[in-house]
Amino acid sequence: MAHAAFDAEAGAAAKPPAADAGAAFVLESKGTWWHAGFHLTTAIVGPTVLTLPYALRGMGWALGLTVLTAVGAVTFYEYSLMSRVLEHCEARGRRHIRFRELAADVLGSGWMFYFVVIVQTAINTGVSIGTILLAADCLEIMYTSLSPNGPLKLYHFIIIVAVALAFLSQLPSFHSLRHINFASLLLSLGYTILVSAACIGAGLSKDAPVKDYTLSSSKSEQTFNAFLSISILASVYGNGILPEIQATLAPPAAGKMMKALVLCYSVIAFAFYIPSITGYWAFGSHVQSNVLKSLMPDTGPALAPTWLLGLAVLFVLLQLLAIGLVYSQVAYEIMEKSSADATRGKFSRRNVVPRLLLRTLYLAFCAFMAAMLPFFGDIVGVVGAVGFIPLDFVLPVVMYNIALAPPRRSPMFLANTAIMVVFSGVGAIGAFASIRKLVLDAGQFKLFSNNVVD
Repeated sequence: MAHAAFDAEAGAAAKPPAADAGAAFVLESKGTWWHAGFHLTTAIVGPTVLTLPYALRGMGWALGLTVLTAVGAVTFYEYSLMSRVLEHCEARGRRHIRFRELAADVLGSGWMFYFVVIVQTAINTGVSIGTILLAADCLEIMYTSLSPNGPLKLYHFIIIVAVALAFLSQLPSFHSLRHINFASLLLSLGYTILVSAACIGAGLSKDAPVKDYTLSSSKSEQTFNAFLSISILASVYGNGILPEIQATLAPPAAGKMMKALVLCYSVIAFAFYIPSITGYWAFGSHVQSNVLKSLMPDTGPALAPTWLLGLAVLFVLLQLLAIGLVYSQVAYEIMEKSSADATRGKFSRRNVVPRLLLRTLYLAFCAFMAAMLPFFGDIVGVVGAVGFIPLDFVLPVVMYNIALAPPRRSPMFLANTAIMVVFSGVGAIGAFASIRKLVLDAGQFKLFSNNVVD
């Protein structure tokens, strides 16, 4: 009855939306399932995989690998549920191409529309700022290795990255990124292989650190570290834009997103496990939050060949550009929905001028924030905990239970409810852990610093 009531109410209230430029241009629906797979892989598989050995450090071998697998299984399940909800609505004449509209329709609440807008905006802007900062850091690493006393500072590299992104951002639609995101997929496999090989070499070298895998002797500290690691894993697997990615599929989308998920998680199986295992094996409890920093210690020689580390950093830099483009699409869609004219061509002067202006201004803002707040990684940690968890772990199961209405005593309904409760708690604890790290690092913060706070 609940299922039927939902369909009847939503069907009566929903009408085909008027065409808008955000839908017609940015979220144009022309892609295939493998294109969606490229977009999804870029949104999930990024340089954050280099934090996975650190996540294992907080839990140890057995629990760490178990949780890594469990979170991966849960996110695959969650994304498949969200895709089914989108297909369910599309089959009833209500095709949604925006997360905020899907949530408002299924949950029947106007405030949910604005909640998703706020959270998505925080995530996407935060990731855009973070990618500019990290890409600039990669450029600075390469520059200082070639010219240790050179005059260029971090903000110079931030400007370089922002200009490159502003140029690439003139590609008008999410679909037009398909070739860039295929290259991104290859780059993620490339630096995964390079970093994993470097870790194996470091672990076998005479300069290898003592392999110590013991956890903290304090039970409370063990518990805190475990929850912090779970929060890291949840953020690494998150993306927050699956409906917008599914929107790029040529309709009907039925069944296509599942193939895209299988493609993405095939890459994840390789790109997440190999560096996690090799990085933790090589450095144990001494591994840093980014395993590349363990390979390039502040004191002593690098633990891998310079060419290998340089190539890995270059691959990370190039992929960060693709990630910045993907996570900017929601902001561009919101801007063009109001600023562009869907009745005119996407390359008409009427639409090119505001696109050039607004997208450049958006990236200039992100670049300014990256230069002013080079400790933004800590802030992104908070955004991830309070952003990715609700969008990727809580809302999909809630929407599935409402839209497809499995029986309340069925295993699926109970499993969905349990996932919602568990990850709501993980999100709260992860937010606390991230805020705690922000406070602990506060003494290192300096506006417009030339150093990125780790």
